[in-house]
Amino acid sequence: MNGILIFQLSLFGLAMAIGSVFVIPSTIEPLFWLAIFILCAYLIATRAPGRYFVHGFLTSLMNSVWITGTHVLLFDQYIARHADEAQMMAQLNLPISPRMFMALTGPIIGIISGLVLGLFSVIAAKLIPKRRKAA
Repeated sequence: MNGILIFQLSLFGLAMAIGSVFVIPSTIEPLFWLAIFILCAYLIATRAPGRYFVHGFLTSLMNSVWITGTHVLLFDQYIARHADEAQMMAQLNLPISPRMFMALTGPIIGIISGLVLGLFSVIAAKLIPKRRKAA
């Protein structure tokens, strides 16, 4: 297991968390995530010592920590720039605050995206030839 690689790749999640609060509209956010997942899968396939699925899964869990924490801490700024999400939360008539809703759903999304990135990583490891270390 390469914890440093997982942490470094999770920094894409921190960048996306801040970007999605202040710059990136939710309409194009999935395109950014697709590019990040493809890049992360490639880097996991070429740099992880094995257990590609686990590396991808844990990277996405770390991403969800960054994203959920940032969105909860910067909730007012996030909601001000994401009218569709604000409207959805209002229509749900939640028995909890919208911040708590984010805090509870963030890890679930992290698990689901972890399954996806784990699968991407396994596929990338099968498709990308391994670099041989010089003797």
